Amino acid sequence: MSKPTPAESVKLAASIFYADRRLLREILDGLSGQYGAADFISCEMPFNYTDYYSKEMGPSLSRRFVFFEVLMRPESLPDVKLYANHMEETFSMVGQRQVNIDPGYMSKAHLILATGKGYAHRPYLRDGIYADLTLVYRDKSFHPLPWTYPDYAEKKVIDIFNRVRAKYVEQTKH
Repeated sequence: MSKPTPAESVKLAASIFYADRRLLREILDGLSGQYGAADFISCEMPFNYTDYYSKEMGPSLSRRFVFFEVLMRPESLPDVKLYANHMEETFSMVGQRQVNIDPGYMSKAHLILATGKGYAHRPYLRDGIYADLTLVYRDKSFHPLPWTYPDYAEKKVIDIFNRVRAKYVEQTKH
């Protein structure tokens, strides 16, 4: 018989897409006000993997990955997704999102994203939110899965996540 133990705290992550970089500071301030200071913000990267968002947000999107210093409980992920949805609505104009915030968390074993869309590899959490197992960590690196979004499978993105994971592992030692 296994003995249930609490899960280790995880590192909150967010992918932020936007067309207008002037909104980024407000978004980061809103997230930091709720979850504490960011301890890693990636450089701006063009987001051109899909045109899924272009009708709503425009054709020239940029993205940044953000990680937060304060570790969180993994079971709070639905709350984070609901707050991200609220922020997206707050910054919408005429029913059109100006920003897309995809939160998730990093553990030592994987990267999980939160989504409102269920699928075979996305177990239901609560409040209409599902967990998307996006990357797994093995052999000293994150690795994509057959359903991983192509942008998360890119070497430059995996390199970012590996660097942040090293920082996270150090955080968990204290």
